[in-house]
Amino acid sequence: MHSSLQSASKRRQVSNAALFMGPAILLLLLFFIAPIILNIFVAFSDMHQTIEFREFTTKQFGKLFKADDDALLGFSLRYAFNKALVLSAIYVFFTLLFFNVGFGLILAITTTSIPERLGTFYRAVWLLPRMSPSVVYALLWHWTITPTEAGLFNQILIYAGLEPINLKLNHPMLLIILANGFIGASMGMIIFTSAIRSIPKHLFYAANVDGAGPLSIIRFVILPALRWPLSYITVYQTLALLVSFEYIWLLMGPSRSTMTLAMLAFTKSLAPDIGGGQYAYGAAISLILIIIGIIAALGLWRLTNMKKLLQAPKIEVQ
Repeated sequence: MHSSLQSASKRRQVSNAALFMGPAILLLLLFFIAPIILNIFVAFSDMHQTIEFREFTTKQFGKLFKADDDALLGFSLRYAFNKALVLSAIYVFFTLLFFNVGFGLILAITTTSIPERLGTFYRAVWLLPRMSPSVVYALLWHWTITPTEAGLFNQILIYAGLEPINLKLNHPMLLIILANGFIGASMGMIIFTSAIRSIPKHLFYAANVDGAGPLSIIRFVILPALRWPLSYITVYQTLALLVSFEYIWLLMGPSRSTMTLAMLAFTKSLAPDIGGGQYAYGAAISLILIIIGIIAALGLWRLTNMKKLLQAPKIEVQ
């Protein structure tokens, strides 16, 4: 009798797990695991525009370190890959540090320090670019950085008595960092705002009674409570920035000056005017990008001590 009850309980646990976890596991397999497996298969093939497969080979990875000049690029594939790797590192580091984490944290602290209705309104306005189509957001940036006097940025410079500049031509990396950073900071703003609002009010009251100023409250009350959100945003946004190229493409197109690894994989795979249609070559770059993402995620997991942050709190009674 007891064994039959145990087996019934186990069957019920398995059925409940399948019921609740089944859809999530199915979506994970279809949209995450299967594409990675397919990408690995294509990367080790000789597939081109015709999707014709003849053999398994590693020559696509050899292209990444090939010193011969490419007829379309005008320089070696090794140079293109190395430059894309460096530009990706610059793009991810500065966008993450100054905007997705840094500016998002500033927005969260600022909007929770002012009256609630005003802070809610300000956050809603800041979220509008994220809710609008990407093309509309890119068009606004194109108008802002127009290198003529009609551009908003140059109008401000001229009003201040300065010479107009061409951000797109002279500072392309700064442009894509700003464009991606301002819209990327909104996610950090929302996560950090939720975390700040969950801090018990009596901690703020106690800090005020002890004579703590605004900077001391931020340092000793707010920031310690944001360790987990800060770690999460850092890891998540690092991986998101590594594979993002949507706004780079809309603002700069296939420009060499902003050709990150994600852009290089896209152009080689799907942009026929600049040497695209090389599915296997693009998949090889994507596979390296996946490996870089895994290494970055594990490194940040260790650096931010995420394992300890995810542990259940311990209550000790003496």
